[in-house]
Amino acid sequence: MLASQQELAHWLRLTLTPGIGNETARRLLAALGPPENLWNQALADLHQLVSRAQSQALQREPDGWASLLDTTWQWLQEKPSDRAIVTLGDSDYPAALLDTADPPLLLYAMGQTAHLRQLQAHHAIAMVGSRNPTPQGSLNAHEFARSMATCGLTVVSGMALGIDGAAHEGALQGAAPGQLATIAVVGTGLDRVYPKQHLALAHEIAAHGLILSEYPLGTPPLNANFPKRNRLISGLSQATLVVEAALKSGSLITAKQALEQGRDVFAIPGSIHSPQSRGCHALIKQGAKLVESAQDVLEELRWPDAPLSSAGDPPNTAAADQGLLAQMGHDPIGLDALQARCGLTTSQLQAQLLELELAGRVARLPGGLFQRLVKA
Repeated sequence: MLASQQELAHWLRLTLTPGIGNETARRLLAALGPPENLWNQALADLHQLVSRAQSQALQREPDGWASLLDTTWQWLQEKPSDRAIVTLGDSDYPAALLDTADPPLLLYAMGQTAHLRQLQAHHAIAMVGSRNPTPQGSLNAHEFARSMATCGLTVVSGMALGIDGAAHEGALQGAAPGQLATIAVVGTGLDRVYPKQHLALAHEIAAHGLILSEYPLGTPPLNANFPKRNRLISGLSQATLVVEAALKSGSLITAKQALEQGRDVFAIPGSIHSPQSRGCHALIKQGAKLVESAQDVLEELRWPDAPLSSAGDPPNTAAADQGLLAQMGHDPIGLDALQARCGLTTSQLQAQLLELELAGRVARLPGGLFQRLVKA
């Protein structure tokens, strides 16, 4: 981890230099050593490695560098036990990311930073999916993540609305005390929470997991940053599980990057009528492994067996299963269609639906639709 403000100054200057991306910076570091060696190099020497424009940029201090240095150092000193910045090549840099094609130069961390050095891909699984999931999708994400965490895996996601949030919450619920429950890889600076609805969740993740970012403090939620950070979500993980995803989805970007990194990809199938399932179905057609339970995932990963919650419906609802729930099936259904199937009067049907909804067995969807919920 960074030991001094001067060391931070050199690394920040390198990351802020216009025209110097991760790949170019790694080439410079490999040839010239630590970043403090770069600033006094002759132009002719730099030309051997980078373009003339890049050489000239390296000899100028970037705009805003001094101010950001002060802000960042102060941020680190406020809570040194749970804030850290690790540099590429640092002994605390996550080994899992070193095996990827584009590891960030700096990794900002908040939370249980003592776990950074131990981050290994085979101890973590990524879970991603739609920001607008179905109720069943949210429940699947929560229950799969809870089971994974109960078995000792760390759940990695992006702290977005929808599937990401449900996965983080499930992992926090299932993890044992002292376990690194979950990692959120975000697309902003760590001095802000996005989306704001996840402020409380961010505090929980920091208390029992890690929040990571490659972006400097003050970085707003720019659209281009979120697809880019997905490579870190997959890179930190042994495999990626896509819970629900539309055909045009950032989750499919994560799955593609996982495959490029040599990681496994799993997908949960859904209704053929649901747009949120079409991305998962496309992945399965392309070779992703279809999984129906957390046990399926654990067996594919060859993870040691551990007690899991039984799949399906609780025993005490067997009678209801033979009645209204069985008539509902698993696709969304409207009140009129359901009434035609079950033959109940309107008042009887509404009363039973309300009872099932309060029990968490049925979800009410937009457009007057209802859907049966089943624990994964």
